[in-house]
Amino acid sequence: MEFLNLFWIVLVIASLAPVIRQKMVETSRVKLFRDLEVKRGSRVIAMIHRQESLSFLGFRMSRHIDIEDSEQVLRAIQLTDPDLPIDLILHTPGGLVLASEQIANALARHTGKVTVFVPHYAMSGGTLIALAADEIVMDVNAVLGPVDPQIGQYPAVSILRVLEEKKIDRIDDETLILADVAQKAVRQVKETISRLGCCQYSKEDAERLAEILASGRWTHDYPITVDEAKEIGLKVHTEIPPEIYEIMNLYPQAAQRRPSVEYVPLPYPLKNPGKSGGDFQS
Repeated sequence: MEFLNLFWIVLVIASLAPVIRQKMVETSRVKLFRDLEVKRGSRVIAMIHRQESLSFLGFRMSRHIDIEDSEQVLRAIQLTDPDLPIDLILHTPGGLVLASEQIANALARHTGKVTVFVPHYAMSGGTLIALAADEIVMDVNAVLGPVDPQIGQYPAVSILRVLEEKKIDRIDDETLILADVAQKAVRQVKETISRLGCCQYSKEDAERLAEILASGRWTHDYPITVDEAKEIGLKVHTEIPPEIYEIMNLYPQAAQRRPSVEYVPLPYPLKNPGKSGGDFQS
């Protein structure tokens, strides 16, 4: 009986430990949010998608932009004074067009300054949201992505290419239907980008950006670097506050048996710039 009691105690502790650890991380997040809000005089919102342990059983869930995200972001914006600046931290592979457009439209309507911070990547729908901001601030190694719509598992522009390459009598009905949907999707996304871009760019520049980002110029997962973003005309800066990185550290990937990347988590300034070799200050 004593062994059985000990077994149940160990089981309960093992089950509760992840929950307690998660609550401690959430408390640290809130503190960092408040510190950054006080420093910048803004409302800070984070939309960070990782494979994170979300339950006490440790199940992993892949995340993307969904309707729940749009509801939460819209609620946060509603709770913010129209003239108060908003800082949105974006780390996402993209997601639903509907949810992304809702968030982008709400940010575009906000009277106060909207700044989007991209510490690592904001692809697809994340880039669409970033286009609604007054200012995009990226890490020097961060990337954005194309906003070309996807129909099922295929890019919309690739489906339309079939109509150009094959005669109509050699195309099956399902492909023709997909092509019709693809044509509408591409037009709608371009119109959305043009409308959002007109807040910060001229009408001509906004339409040009829409054509570049939504016309299938690249594959859907193509990384648009800071330099390339500037080349195509996006207004991008690279001065990210250090607090953004601290917040990102509090959104860890789910624990693995062995980490795939390891390093000593300390800054290594060069002690003597004139000397080569590993002479660092600790």
